[in-house]
Amino acid sequence: MMTLAACGQSQSPYEPDNTPSTIEDYKMVWSDEFDEGDKPDSSNWSYENGFVRNEELQWYQPGNANIEDGLLVIEGRREQVENESYDSTSTDWRKNRRYAEYTSASINTRGNQSFQYGVFEIRARVDTAKGMWPAIWTLGTHPDRGWPANGEIDIMEFYRVQGEPTILANAAWADENNQSVWDDEKVKFAHFLEKDPEWPEKFHIWKMEWTADYIKLYLDDEMLNEVDLSKTLNADGFNPFHQPHYVLLNLALGSNGGDPSATSFPRKYEVDYIRVYQKE
Repeated sequence: MMTLAACGQSQSPYEPDNTPSTIEDYKMVWSDEFDEGDKPDSSNWSYENGFVRNEELQWYQPGNANIEDGLLVIEGRREQVENESYDSTSTDWRKNRRYAEYTSASINTRGNQSFQYGVFEIRARVDTAKGMWPAIWTLGTHPDRGWPANGEIDIMEFYRVQGEPTILANAAWADENNQSVWDDEKVKFAHFLEKDPEWPEKFHIWKMEWTADYIKLYLDDEMLNEVDLSKTLNADGFNPFHQPHYVLLNLALGSNGGDPSATSFPRKYEVDYIRVYQKE
């Protein structure tokens, strides 16, 4: 395992941490510490808007992603927004809902920052209330391939599996029918709570080691999943993990996250930093 070395004294697990970190034989090629301004840096990040995927409940909008006290704060809110694409006759769930009853944000580096291989380190505090579906993930950049043929890596997902709070570490690609094939790992959230009852109040470090041969996904140095990239071929022989990927950070509501109707709002998903290292 590639070990991150902190330069100086680490700060509280309950607070943002500005401590630089290094990896032997690697150099940091990009980072966002979310320390400047009041909005995500537009040279790195863009936004998804409206209803997007998975029949989730939230309406994505830029106003729910802000920089506060050295953190990216993605806020889930219970508020009604009119669907500008509403069509009562449509069979598309994105159009036949007149209103959204919740809002949130989803930001990504598509067209701004993309990377092939390296070590990705993200420090974040996730909201584990019912209805929450926070994620740190990547998608491939090939211009002529859609999902899942372009590849997806879920460095972190938190949602409910058969009603059980779960942390997931996954990769997906395409079969001959362009349906998704998953190498996924589901770890019950109780596993982490047993080790630390204050887990939800603390920041944690998610890490991906990505080479031409494998993807290893860690949470606080515990490896959750290892994906053998010799097996991740689409039916046409294209390997979606042998190409650059861009990064997404989002807080979805409902769908796999569960029913948020009894949950108090607003909710916050906080990202302290994202750092990418590659071989010198």
